[in-house]
Amino acid sequence: MSLYRDEGVVLRTQKLGEADRIVTILAKRTGKIRAVAKGVRRTTSRFGARLEPFTHVDLQLHTGRTLDVVTQAETLRPYGEALAADYPRYTAGSAMLETADRLTHGEKEPALRQFLLLVGGLRTLADREHEARLVLDAYFLRSLAVAGYAPALDACAKCQAPAIRAFAIVAGGVVCGACRPAGSAVPAGETIGLMTALLRGDWATADASESRHRSECSGLVAAYLQWHLEHGIRSLRHVEREPV
Repeated sequence: MSLYRDEGVVLRTQKLGEADRIVTILAKRTGKIRAVAKGVRRTTSRFGARLEPFTHVDLQLHTGRTLDVVTQAETLRPYGEALAADYPRYTAGSAMLETADRLTHGEKEPALRQFLLLVGGLRTLADREHEARLVLDAYFLRSLAVAGYAPALDACAKCQAPAIRAFAIVAGGVVCGACRPAGSAVPAGETIGLMTALLRGDWATADASESRHRSECSGLVAAYLQWHLEHGIRSLRHVEREPV
């Protein structure tokens, strides 16, 4: 039996048999893991509550033929407890978990930067440092950047011209008038500035942004993310914008 330890964030769970669960975890060193947690649905389980979505856990597992098996679990931080009572933050966190799951394709392929982004995003949500949708949009943009899909925001995505006229998802970001494809969005300059601030971690600029620019930014970021994933993020339909 090959044992190993890692820490990770529980992304999702599914029932297996009468008492077990399959737990999907984004781990710091190992990457995405799908493992069986035996007996966790029983009321007598030693660590059932430690293997719920949003929980940052320290794990011991042993390698199985198809799925690994969780043998120990210790909670490092239960982000779900801080988010459960705040609907906008809970739904934003759910969208983060789903996105992390989608962006880490292969199992046991190291994804340290995605793990660190997810932990940082959940911590920021739980600590209520910034408006929930701003945190979510920042997470989307940065996780896309780590995956190699960062949108061009400073110059035309096609010809590098500095004169920006529109935002085209299919082109990879902002475009000039000559390169602008049909159907491109024409956001306010402040909206592009907000996207840039979120990508760079400039929270002073992001927190000072106006509600209309936040709303426009959220729409563009969500569309850009889902186009690259080639699937919708189901959790996004429940995400609410907090009043500003």
